[in-house]
Amino acid sequence: MLVVDDDPDIRELLFTALEDEGFEVVPAGNGREALAIIQTFRPDVIVLDLMMPVMDGWQFANELRARDKGDEDIPIVLLSAARDLRTHAKNLASELLPKIARVASAA
Repeated sequence: MLVVDDDPDIRELLFTALEDEGFEVVPAGNGREALAIIQTFRPDVIVLDLMMPVMDGWQFANELRARDKGDEDIPIVLLSAARDLRTHAKNLASELLPKIARVASAA
């Protein structure tokens, strides 16, 4: 699992919680770092923050999906403080992720 978030506290929390559940977790601080990591580590799932410096989640998803290296179909779970996360997820799914796994959240 690849956890991409610019907030080190959130990265550490997710890393610890997921690792405690038995997942192999690799953290990244932004989209550019995550793309570099994917060169050598193919995660089963990417947990992705949308709002980050250097390369945000939107740009990361666009670049990942544009690649032709066999990793463009990795499911992405969005993690963001954005108020309209549900809309972002729908837009991302319709524009970029034909096979996205949707996670229902309490409305």
